[in-house]
Amino acid sequence: MKRVLLKLSGEVLMGGQDYGIDPEFVAELAKEVKAAKDAGLEICLVIGGGNIFRGMAGAAKGMDRAQADYMGMLATVMNALAMQNALEQLGVPTRVQSAIEMDKVCEPVIRRRAERHLSKGRVVIFAAGVGAPYFTTDSGAALRAAEMRCDALLKGTSVDGVYDSDPKKNPAAKRYETVDYDTVLAGNLKVMDASAVALCRDNSIPIVVFSIRERGNLARVLSGQGVQTIVQEEG
Repeated sequence: MKRVLLKLSGEVLMGGQDYGIDPEFVAELAKEVKAAKDAGLEICLVIGGGNIFRGMAGAAKGMDRAQADYMGMLATVMNALAMQNALEQLGVPTRVQSAIEMDKVCEPVIRRRAERHLSKGRVVIFAAGVGAPYFTTDSGAALRAAEMRCDALLKGTSVDGVYDSDPKKNPAAKRYETVDYDTVLAGNLKVMDASAVALCRDNSIPIVVFSIRERGNLARVLSGQGVQTIVQEEG
Protein backbone atom coordinates (compact mmCIF):
# COMPACT_ATOMS: atom_id res chain seq x y z
CA MET A 1 0.00 0.00 0.00
CA LYS A 2 1.23 3.47 -0.89
CA ARG A 3 -1.76 5.67 -0.05
CA VAL A 4 -4.45 4.97 2.53
CA LEU A 5 -7.45 6.74 3.99
CA LEU A 6 -7.87 6.35 7.75
CA LYS A 7 -11.43 6.79 9.02
CA LEU A 8 -11.79 7.40 12.75
CA SER A 9 -15.09 7.62 14.58
CA GLY A 10 -15.50 10.83 16.54
CA GLU A 11 -16.06 8.77 19.69
CA VAL A 12 -12.41 7.63 19.81
CA LEU A 13 -11.34 11.26 20.33
CA MET A 14 -13.21 11.26 23.65
CA GLY A 15 -10.63 8.96 25.22
CA GLY A 16 -12.06 8.10 28.61
CA GLN A 17 -14.44 11.06 28.69
CA ASP A 18 -18.19 10.97 28.09
CA TYR A 19 -18.14 13.86 25.64
CA GLY A 20 -15.87 16.17 23.65
CA ILE A 21 -12.17 15.96 22.82
CA ASP A 22 -9.49 14.49 25.09
CA PRO A 23 -6.25 16.27 24.03
CA GLU A 24 -4.07 13.53 25.53
CA PHE A 25 -5.82 10.76 23.60
CA VAL A 26 -5.76 12.82 20.38
CA ALA A 27 -2.00 13.22 20.89
CA GLU A 28 -1.68 9.41 21.18
CA LEU A 29 -3.67 8.96 17.95
CA ALA A 30 -1.44 11.52 16.24
CA LYS A 31 1.61 9.45 17.22
CA GLU A 32 0.02 6.43 15.52
CA VAL A 33 -0.60 8.45 12.35
CA LYS A 34 2.97 9.82 12.42
CA ALA A 35 4.40 6.31 12.74
CA ALA A 36 2.39 5.20 9.69
CA LYS A 37 3.56 8.23 7.73
CA ASP A 38 7.18 7.63 8.77
CA ALA A 39 6.82 4.12 7.32
CA GLY A 40 6.43 5.78 3.90
CA LEU A 41 2.67 5.97 3.49
CA GLU A 42 0.67 8.87 2.09
CA ILE A 43 -2.19 9.38 4.56
CA CYS A 44 -5.66 10.91 4.22
CA LEU A 45 -7.83 11.19 7.33
CA VAL A 46 -11.57 11.45 7.89
CA ILE A 47 -12.89 11.88 11.43
CA GLY A 48 -16.53 11.60 12.49
CA GLY A 49 -18.26 14.08 14.79
CA GLY A 50 -20.18 11.84 17.20
CA ASN A 51 -18.13 12.95 20.21
CA ILE A 52 -19.59 16.47 19.82
CA PHE A 53 -22.84 16.18 17.87
CA ARG A 54 -24.48 13.42 15.85
CA GLY A 55 -27.04 14.47 13.23
CA MET A 56 -29.12 11.29 13.52
CA ALA A 57 -29.41 11.73 17.30
CA GLY A 58 -30.50 15.34 16.86
CA ALA A 59 -33.10 14.33 14.28
CA ALA A 60 -34.39 11.62 16.63
CA LYS A 61 -35.05 14.32 19.23
CA GLY A 62 -37.19 16.34 16.84
CA MET A 63 -34.65 18.52 15.05
CA ASP A 64 -34.87 18.99 11.31
CA ARG A 65 -32.64 16.23 9.87
CA ALA A 66 -30.83 18.48 7.38
CA GLN A 67 -30.15 21.11 10.06
CA ALA A 68 -28.91 18.46 12.48
CA ASP A 69 -26.62 16.96 9.82
CA TYR A 70 -25.04 20.35 9.10
CA MET A 71 -24.33 20.71 12.82
CA GLY A 72 -22.69 17.28 12.74
CA MET A 73 -20.53 18.39 9.80
CA LEU A 74 -19.31 21.38 11.80
CA ALA A 75 -18.39 18.99 14.63
CA THR A 76 -16.14 17.06 12.21
CA VAL A 77 -14.32 20.29 11.36
CA MET A 78 -13.60 20.87 15.07
CA ASN A 79 -12.20 17.33 15.33
CA ALA A 80 -10.11 17.82 12.19
CA LEU A 81 -8.57 21.00 13.61
CA ALA A 82 -7.81 19.21 16.90
CA MET A 83 -6.05 16.39 15.03
CA GLN A 84 -4.19 18.88 12.81
CA ASN A 85 -2.88 20.62 15.93
CA ALA A 86 -1.77 17.32 17.49
CA LEU A 87 0.02 16.20 14.31
CA GLU A 88 1.79 19.51 13.78
CA GLN A 89 3.02 19.47 17.39
CA LEU A 90 4.78 16.24 16.38
CA GLY A 91 6.28 17.95 13.34
CA VAL A 92 3.91 16.38 10.79
CA PRO A 93 2.76 18.98 8.22
CA THR A 94 -1.02 18.71 7.90
CA ARG A 95 -3.77 20.35 5.87
CA VAL A 96 -7.49 20.36 6.60
CA GLN A 97 -9.88 20.47 3.65
CA SER A 98 -13.57 21.03 4.38
CA ALA A 99 -16.50 20.18 2.11
CA ILE A 100 -18.21 23.26 3.60
CA GLU A 101 -16.09 26.27 2.77
CA MET A 102 -14.74 28.19 5.75
CA ASP A 103 -11.60 29.87 4.45
CA LYS A 104 -10.58 31.42 7.76
CA VAL A 105 -9.76 28.05 9.29
CA CYS A 106 -9.15 25.54 6.48
CA GLU A 107 -9.03 24.96 2.74
CA PRO A 108 -11.97 23.89 0.56
CA VAL A 109 -11.85 20.33 -0.80
CA ILE A 110 -9.84 20.54 -4.02
CA ARG A 111 -8.64 17.17 -5.26
CA ARG A 112 -5.60 18.38 -7.18
CA ARG A 113 -4.47 20.48 -4.22
CA ALA A 114 -4.89 17.48 -1.94
CA GLU A 115 -2.80 15.38 -4.36
CA ARG A 116 -0.08 18.04 -4.20
CA HIS A 117 -0.13 18.04 -0.39
CA LEU A 118 0.24 14.25 -0.29
CA SER A 119 3.12 14.32 -2.78
CA LYS A 120 4.88 16.83 -0.50
CA GLY A 121 4.55 14.50 2.48
CA ARG A 122 1.64 16.26 4.19
CA VAL A 123 -1.27 14.51 5.88
CA VAL A 124 -4.62 15.66 4.48
CA ILE A 125 -7.67 15.66 6.78
CA PHE A 126 -11.00 15.80 4.95
CA ALA A 127 -13.74 17.39 7.08
CA ALA A 128 -17.51 18.03 6.81
CA GLY A 129 -18.34 14.70 5.18
CA VAL A 130 -19.59 15.06 1.62
CA GLY A 131 -20.86 18.57 2.34
CA ALA A 132 -24.52 17.55 2.13
CA PRO A 133 -27.05 16.27 4.68
CA TYR A 134 -28.34 12.66 4.74
CA PHE A 135 -24.83 11.27 4.19
CA THR A 136 -22.62 9.96 6.99
CA THR A 137 -18.90 10.52 7.44
CA ASP A 138 -18.51 6.86 6.39
CA SER A 139 -19.85 7.89 2.98
CA GLY A 140 -17.50 10.88 3.06
CA ALA A 141 -14.57 8.56 3.78
CA ALA A 142 -15.50 6.19 0.94
CA LEU A 143 -15.93 9.13 -1.45
CA ARG A 144 -12.54 10.64 -0.59
CA ALA A 145 -10.83 7.22 -0.74
CA ALA A 146 -12.19 6.76 -4.28
CA GLU A 147 -11.45 10.35 -5.30
CA MET A 148 -7.84 10.17 -4.03
CA ARG A 149 -7.34 6.67 -5.48
CA CYS A 150 -6.39 5.18 -2.10
CA ASP A 151 -5.17 1.60 -1.93
CA ALA A 152 -7.32 0.89 1.14
CA LEU A 153 -9.80 2.45 3.53
CA LEU A 154 -8.81 1.74 7.14
CA LYS A 155 -11.61 2.04 9.67
CA GLY A 156 -10.32 2.48 13.21
CA THR A 157 -13.08 1.63 15.70
CA SER A 158 -13.59 0.36 19.25
CA VAL A 159 -13.82 -3.29 18.12
CA ASP A 160 -11.10 -5.43 16.53
CA GLY A 161 -12.90 -6.37 13.33
CA VAL A 162 -16.19 -7.43 11.75
CA TYR A 163 -18.42 -9.93 13.58
CA ASP A 164 -21.50 -11.84 12.43
CA SER A 165 -23.40 -10.25 15.36
CA ASP A 166 -22.74 -7.65 18.04
CA PRO A 167 -19.86 -9.05 20.19
CA LYS A 168 -20.93 -6.85 23.11
CA LYS A 169 -24.33 -8.56 23.19
CA ASN A 170 -23.39 -12.02 21.93
CA PRO A 171 -20.25 -13.56 23.52
CA ALA A 172 -20.36 -16.31 20.84
CA ALA A 173 -20.18 -13.82 17.95
CA LYS A 174 -17.79 -14.97 15.23
CA ARG A 175 -15.11 -12.61 13.91
CA TYR A 176 -14.28 -12.68 10.22
CA GLU A 177 -10.68 -12.58 8.96
CA THR A 178 -11.94 -11.63 5.51
CA VAL A 179 -15.46 -11.09 4.21
CA ASP A 180 -16.80 -9.89 0.87
CA TYR A 181 -18.76 -6.68 0.34
CA ASP A 182 -22.01 -8.43 -0.59
CA THR A 183 -22.02 -10.50 2.63
CA VAL A 184 -21.56 -7.29 4.62
CA LEU A 185 -24.45 -5.63 2.77
CA ALA A 186 -26.79 -8.64 2.82
CA GLY A 187 -26.12 -9.36 6.50
CA ASN A 188 -26.27 -5.68 7.52
CA LEU A 189 -23.03 -6.27 9.43
CA LYS A 190 -22.62 -2.62 10.50
CA VAL A 191 -19.08 -2.19 9.18
CA MET A 192 -20.00 1.13 7.60
CA ASP A 193 -23.27 2.36 6.18
CA ALA A 194 -24.49 0.62 3.03
CA SER A 195 -23.75 3.47 0.60
CA ALA A 196 -20.12 3.61 1.82
CA VAL A 197 -19.65 -0.16 1.45
CA ALA A 198 -21.22 -0.10 -2.04
CA LEU A 199 -18.96 2.78 -3.10
CA CYS A 200 -15.87 0.87 -1.93
CA ARG A 201 -17.11 -2.26 -3.72
CA ASP A 202 -17.72 -0.41 -6.98
CA ASN A 203 -14.21 1.09 -6.85
CA SER A 204 -12.46 -2.08 -5.58
CA ILE A 205 -11.21 -0.39 -2.40
CA PRO A 206 -10.59 -2.90 0.43
CA ILE A 207 -11.98 -1.88 3.85
CA VAL A 208 -9.74 -2.82 6.79
CA VAL A 209 -11.54 -2.78 10.15
CA PHE A 210 -9.41 -2.77 13.32
CA SER A 211 -9.29 -1.40 16.87
CA ILE A 212 -7.64 2.02 17.08
CA ARG A 213 -7.80 2.02 20.89
CA GLU A 214 -4.95 -0.49 21.14
CA ARG A 215 -1.65 1.37 21.19
CA GLY A 216 0.57 0.61 18.17
CA ASN A 217 -2.21 -1.29 16.42
CA LEU A 218 -2.33 0.95 13.33
CA ALA A 219 1.33 0.23 12.54
CA ARG A 220 0.79 -3.51 13.10
CA VAL A 221 -2.26 -3.55 10.82
CA LEU A 222 -0.40 -1.68 8.09
CA SER A 223 2.40 -4.25 8.26
CA GLY A 224 -0.19 -7.04 7.97
CA GLN A 225 0.22 -8.33 11.52
CA GLY A 226 -2.47 -6.76 13.72
CA VAL A 227 -5.92 -8.18 14.42
CA GLN A 228 -8.20 -6.96 11.65
CA THR A 229 -10.96 -7.87 9.22
CA ILE A 230 -10.51 -7.15 5.52
CA VAL A 231 -13.65 -6.53 3.46
CA GLN A 232 -12.90 -7.20 -0.21
CA GLU A 233 -14.06 -9.14 -3.25
CA GLU A 234 -13.74 -12.89 -3.03
CA GLY A 235 -11.00 -14.63 -4.95
